[in-house]
Amino acid sequence: MERRTGKYVRTWQGALGVLLAGGVLLTGCSAGASNEKQSAADRRGAPAPAPAASGGAADSDGAKGADGSKKQDGLRESAPPDYLSTFALDVDTASYGYARRTLADGNLPEPATVRPEEFVNSFRQGYRRPAGNGFTVNVDGARAGTGAGADGWSLVRVGLATRAAPARDERPPAALTFVVDISGSMAEPGRLDLVKKSLGILTDELRDDDSISLVTFSDEAKTLLPMTRLRDHRGKIRDRVDSMEPTDSTNVEAGIRRGYDEAVHGRVKGANNRVVLLSDALANTGETDAEAILERIDSARREYGITLFGVGVGSDYGDALMEQLTNKGDGHTTYIADETQARKVFVDQLPAHLELTARDAKAQVAFDPETVEQFKLIGYEDRKVADEDFRNDRVDGGEVGPGHTVTALYAVHLRDGASGHVATATVRWLDPRTRAPHEQTGSVETNAIDGPLWGGDNKRLQVTAVAAYFAEVLRGGELPGAPALGELASRAGTLASDTEDDSVRKLATAIGQADRLKGGNGSGGAPEGEMD
Repeated sequence: MERRTGKYVRTWQGALGVLLAGGVLLTGCSAGASNEKQSAADRRGAPAPAPAASGGAADSDGAKGADGSKKQDGLRESAPPDYLSTFALDVDTASYGYARRTLADGNLPEPATVRPEEFVNSFRQGYRRPAGNGFTVNVDGARAGTGAGADGWSLVRVGLATRAAPARDERPPAALTFVVDISGSMAEPGRLDLVKKSLGILTDELRDDDSISLVTFSDEAKTLLPMTRLRDHRGKIRDRVDSMEPTDSTNVEAGIRRGYDEAVHGRVKGANNRVVLLSDALANTGETDAEAILERIDSARREYGITLFGVGVGSDYGDALMEQLTNKGDGHTTYIADETQARKVFVDQLPAHLELTARDAKAQVAFDPETVEQFKLIGYEDRKVADEDFRNDRVDGGEVGPGHTVTALYAVHLRDGASGHVATATVRWLDPRTRAPHEQTGSVETNAIDGPLWGGDNKRLQVTAVAAYFAEVLRGGELPGAPALGELASRAGTLASDTEDDSVRKLATAIGQADRLKGGNGSGGAPEGEMD
């Protein structure tokens, strides 16, 4: 899915000022007249496909609302809203990992590489989990912080959680095809050497009934190891891994095609069959367009259900290509910068990366027009789905494994004096084996989002807000109630102490680094140190 980077400039009433954000969702853009005809009971029910659009965007010199009043600000000059927000689930975290690496190297990340949903989804949320396959739907929120433009705005968090990841000995066996980039650019420290360490860690972690194959690519692709059960072959596997040396150019297409050939040929029935791409994704030879690359292996993906897990490395990293490959390859991506992160991915989080509990998962949030005046989904620009395609199971969604959480954060402006129902969130997914569709819903009322954000008991909601505010600053936008970076770093530091969560401490460090690079004093965050 190509990133949409067009800028939309809206003028918000009150003290919010100018919002500059790349391709953000500002309510829906369809069906205002049809919505006006709906009864309150209809509008408060479960989400449904949006009705047909009733018109285009209003002229910039002013437009009239459904009640005939003239619209004065930029948000209200858009087409009448449909009060639906629909997107494919996303468990990627690479954007946040790469941003941390870039900041630790003394540079600000490129705005186009910053995806707020991947910042938010990098942190534990504390949602209740289902006992079996599927999701729980958790919806809560709070008044927006005390920063600029907070008046009348709340943050609404829609949290989805799968069942807890199984213990090492309880998961199904895995059949993994590793596709390793050995091009010349991988010679830089922290690239191929880190990949070798990662595969060594994984070789120790996998069980005897797991299987792996190993494919390398530079200008051409080569199979170093066909699909092999671990059993007594760990030494042989390590020898093949140690033999890899960087050379020549980067033909990602050749690597992925050979990798899928090996995965299909060595497919293990009843196992989690997955292709794992380890690369800096700096393709410069062969086909370099993600969609064209994946077309070449489309039948392998669809017929055999083999998904793609991307692991990014390197200070100069092809973020856009890796994200597009995994999004379209029915998988997800992460980023590692050191051995500690490699151990987290390949040991602590391994079952979540190997097993699937949901295919083509989508979420739809239906806001109640009687209580909600405006809303804005923070991030997910690359994962938008047409409202009417929410229940169209031929439309691609996201793949989610056990132990994952997915969070969508909304900025919501309530109508004056509003009370009652705010939104209903529905998640729809297909069973990975039977392809049978399932749905689960949750809702939220005004009294559940009326408490203060800062200083409240919900520390995880505050961490979510800090991560989203931070991402939005890095990509050049603003959100209602967003603190300055110095204050944001300070709040993250306090939350790190309150939650005793080392990942939040690292967030505070990253915010402090960004504050210094932007000219602040960076004094509010955690102590600066090496990235770990």
